Amino acid sequence: MSPQQTLETGTAVRAPESLTMAAALNAAIRDAMVDDPTVVLFGEDVGPLGGVFRVTDGLYAEFGETRVSDSPLAEAGIVGTAIGMAMYGLRPVVEMQFDAFSYPAFQQIVSHVAKMRNRTRGKIPLPIVIRIPYAGDIGGVEHHSDSSEAYWTATPGLTVVSPSNPADAYSMLRDAIRSDDPVIFMEPKSRYWSKASLALPVQTEPLNRAVVLREGTDVTLIAYGPTVKTALATAEQAVAEGLSIEVIDLRSLSPFDDETVGASVRKTGRAAIVHEAAQFGGYGAEVAARLTERNFFYLAAPILRITGFDIPYPSPKLEEYFLPTPDRILAALSTWEWS
Repeated sequence: MSPQQTLETGTAVRAPESLTMAAALNAAIRDAMVDDPTVVLFGEDVGPLGGVFRVTDGLYAEFGETRVSDSPLAEAGIVGTAIGMAMYGLRPVVEMQFDAFSYPAFQQIVSHVAKMRNRTRGKIPLPIVIRIPYAGDIGGVEHHSDSSEAYWTATPGLTVVSPSNPADAYSMLRDAIRSDDPVIFMEPKSRYWSKASLALPVQTEPLNRAVVLREGTDVTLIAYGPTVKTALATAEQAVAEGLSIEVIDLRSLSPFDDETVGASVRKTGRAAIVHEAAQFGGYGAEVAARLTERNFFYLAAPILRITGFDIPYPSPKLEEYFLPTPDRILAALSTWEWS
């Protein structure tokens, strides 16, 4: 595709360049705002500062305060304002700044964002994207490293997604902004600085689809967001042990791509899921139950969960012991009986 050609959105294709995930997200917001004047951006420090992680850098200068604005330090107010904006025809993109900062907005998201379209029999959609930088491995303190995905996936009416690489970050955020349904867009902070060569705008798999990143025959290893890199490293390390691991990036946590994941599990006969959140009541429990119900007679062993521990997120000096690692994953896989 030449630089003169355009995609469906009308955004011209640029020459390839090396982009971080943060830069890809920035480009996605910018291109969406260029293509659609109803897209607006606001949140804590997203304006002149460009956000804590600089994801919104330069957007205030380009679009001005009528479309990019700083909000008070009041997350419930941020989401409540977004609801009103969406009801009147705008497409707000809001940032929660850090994962645990979203909790004051919980009631607005669960009671109104997730239910408005159903409550009005489809008459009032809420095209809101709530960006939540989440998870750890950045040396952050309490309230800055939570993995809160299970709260949102347990809420009917919300689409919950998490990219693991720059290409998906751009494509998925563009798709999320176009959606007429509310999207919780969870951005793994530890991957903000991962890089890839991209010719934007790029379109990857649809927003609700998982992707097989690495083919394997012995085990299906399921990951999303920050743990995809860990899963791929595990698969590479496992080769020396004679183990062939298939790696799936879920991308969409809700809805769940039963077709892609189920086909992989039926092929390998074994599965494990990796996430940073605590194990008890975590997202992996739903994945394990869902896959078992639908694929029980194909399984050669129970589905495993390799996760963070059932404690609040620890101090920066201890997080390396808390986070799943390739060694922990391989140790868990070794507990199966292999015939």
